[in-house]
Parts: sequence; structure tokens; C-alpha cells
Amino acid sequence: MHLLYKDHVNDQEITVLDTPKLYGENGNFRVLQFSNEAIQGALDLNHPERILFEYPRAMIHLMELNDPSFEDLFVIGHGIGTIPRYCADKRCKVAELDARIVELSRKYFGYNGDNVIVADGRQILEGEDPEAYDFIILDAFTDKGTPQHLTSWEFFKMTSEKLDSHGAIILNLMGRSEHDHHVNAIHTTLRECYPYVKSFALPAEGASDIQNILIVGGKTSIQFQARHMSGFSEIELGEGYIIRDAHSLT
Repeated sequence: MHLLYKDHVNDQEITVLDTPKLYGENGNFRVLQFSNEAIQGALDLNHPERILFEYPRAMIHLMELNDPSFEDLFVIGHGIGTIPRYCADKRCKVAELDARIVELSRKYFGYNGDNVIVADGRQILEGEDPEAYDFIILDAFTDKGTPQHLTSWEFFKMTSEKLDSHGAIILNLMGRSEHDHHVNAIHTTLRECYPYVKSFALPAEGASDIQNILIVGGKTSIQFQARHMSGFSEIELGEGYIIRDAHSLT
């Protein structure tokens, strides 16, 4: 491994490194990772156009199948800019809270879009016009997981107002597909705001293993083709509590 960058601020460690092996595959890879070696993005330096991770490939499939002519996309959480780079021909606005992430994506991962705003994604989205977007992507993480203010009833209700009549929100989460109280709460809260909800997960060796989980909330029925979901399978999540903003009365 070859370390290119390392910084530690406010209990959040950010590292960029080159490695000849990624998840068992040999090659030439550049990785962005946070604390506890949690990988947030990776680039195949030999084939930069290749999308390495399953979850952005599955997200792209869901968008292109459910609205082949979609044009307007709002992304919360930039990472190395995988989806915004793929959607360079769309009207795509990206919100990223950490200016360092944006700088690193440009310096080390070749991101050259001018569509990233350094600010809280919820605050930016609140200022957007009603029905402005076809899709909203939530892919935001700290070392403690997805920020709670991006999973509350108030947030999901607001996102629904910013989506057009066929719009959908797609969440990338980390959790367990069974008996995960937090994931179940996010799923239940989303169902309070969207008439159609589907959930997907990558295979795991055991029910207690942490894995990528995608949850989609749509205003119309959600279509998918299993062979194009990059290994994600539909799952049934359990019931949970309703997540509310800290200042709200429940």
C-alpha cells in the first residue's frame, strides 16, 4: 500500500491510499476511507470509468429503469463523486458537508464537476423548488453512520415535496438485514412518507454481519430487474419506531 493523504479532525480520520488488491481483486486501486478502515470510494486507476462498488451500480439501474429519461438529480454525500461523474450529462446537484472530501475527490480521483456545494444537504435541499427533482440520492456517512437528521420523518416528508410526481429517494445504508432496530426504524419512517418502499441487501455470511442496504421510497411503484442489481436481492425489513427531529414533539 502507498499512503497519499491522511488527516484526523474531530474524531474523523480520512485516508487516501493506493493498493494492489481490493476485496480480493488484483489491480491498481485508489481508495478513500474513513475511520476504522471504512472504504467510502475506490477508483480503478487502470480503468477509471469502471464503477467498482455494487451499490452505485444498483442505484443507477434503479434510476434508469424507473425513469429512463430522468434529468434532475440531487445527491447528498459526495465521496469520490461516482454517481455525479456517471450522470455528468444530467442536471445534478451535490451537497457535501466536508470541504476536504471535495478537495480530495478533485486532487486524487479526477473529479472535475462544478456542481458540488459544501454545506449540509438537508439545508440545501430545503431551499430547492417543489417538484424540482426526479431522484434524490442519500449516501452520507460519518464515523457513526448516516446522520439522524437525514433519516427523520421531517426530512423524508421534505424530500417528497422536492420530488416530481414520479420521483423517488434512494438511500444507501450500512446495517443488518435482520433484527437491526435502526435500519428498521429508517424503513418504517420512510413508509410514513412514501406510498411505495422497497429494500435490497447484498449477501452476508450471517444475519449479524454489517452490509450495504438500499431502501427506495417512491411516489409510484418501484421496478427492478434482479440481474441488473449487482448482487442486491430484495429483502423484507421489520417494523420499527418513527424517527423524529430532536426538536419535534412525538
